Amino acid sequence: MTDTTRIETTRIDPTRTAPPFDSWFPDATFDGSYGHTLDTLRDIAPIAATPAFAVQWRRWRAEARLVDAAPRILSTQQRGRRDVSLIEHSGADGTRLRAWYVAPTSGHPRVGVVHSHGYGGRDRVEYGRVPADAAAIFPVARGLGALNAGVGAPEPVGEHVLAGLASADDYVPGLCARDLWLAADALVSLAGELPLYYVGESFGGGIGALAAPWDDRFIGATLVVPTFGHYDERLAVPCLGSGEYQRMHLQQHPEAREQLRLFDASTSAAFFTIPVRVEAALWDQSVPPQGQFAVANAVPHDLLELRVLPAGHAEYPGLGRVLVDARREGLAHLERALS
Repeated sequence: MTDTTRIETTRIDPTRTAPPFDSWFPDATFDGSYGHTLDTLRDIAPIAATPAFAVQWRRWRAEARLVDAAPRILSTQQRGRRDVSLIEHSGADGTRLRAWYVAPTSGHPRVGVVHSHGYGGRDRVEYGRVPADAAAIFPVARGLGALNAGVGAPEPVGEHVLAGLASADDYVPGLCARDLWLAADALVSLAGELPLYYVGESFGGGIGALAAPWDDRFIGATLVVPTFGHYDERLAVPCLGSGEYQRMHLQQHPEAREQLRLFDASTSAAFFTIPVRVEAALWDQSVPPQGQFAVANAVPHDLLELRVLPAGHAEYPGLGRVLVDARREGLAHLERALS
């Protein structure tokens, strides 16, 4: 396994000048940089783990090993050089969840990719971060569309992100993270034993940071604009994403902050022992950048590859090029993790 390196966006050098956010987002109702610069974002320390943090996540991982993912193929279509199957598998609590499983039509895959999604759910597979010779599972989080709307959790984001908060074992985003281990089980059951690589964006980046450090099958991960990072920062500011529902809830129920300590992606990211690529944005109204960078800052220095994005959850000039470059670099990161 080779050492990873820090990478920053090449189109805009944020160490010298910030992108022209005012001209890019003239109708923005608030500043998605929250007054931060790259320097101040890189100084944000993650939330330190309590003694109970690792104990709890290791217990959940041990419990998940006792659950049979029992994947079942419901239908399969050949699409180009890939077979795409609709499957169902068990989640961490036995709830049957649907997902897509993808494999090359010929030859044995050399890596498995667990590819999660944002809070909007998923209605199709996306190959931009999956090598052609990889097997992949595209899990859909419990409760979310298109495959699992209302299954095991409420679908509306405001309800989903708060559901079960009174009990750590029942908190839905935590269950979604633990479900990723069962999705990985389903992938391995269908494809055979493979090294695994994780990809997740936004919601998927946050739950991946919670889950992947505790599963030694993963050899690397890419977290794109990850959410659930540094709740003290996240809950201190308004946003357009799921954090706003949490912020408003905690204004009425401040005691709930203690429950969220077990689900801070910046805390969990400190436990990574594999190469991790974080793509973090300087401007983002949906997932405040300070939370994203707290996740990046938590990853041990020698394991981190950081890609600084101009903005997240928004369209801006040059976005297409940024996405192409990020996906190419992400595939290269996967290859280095395999070597």
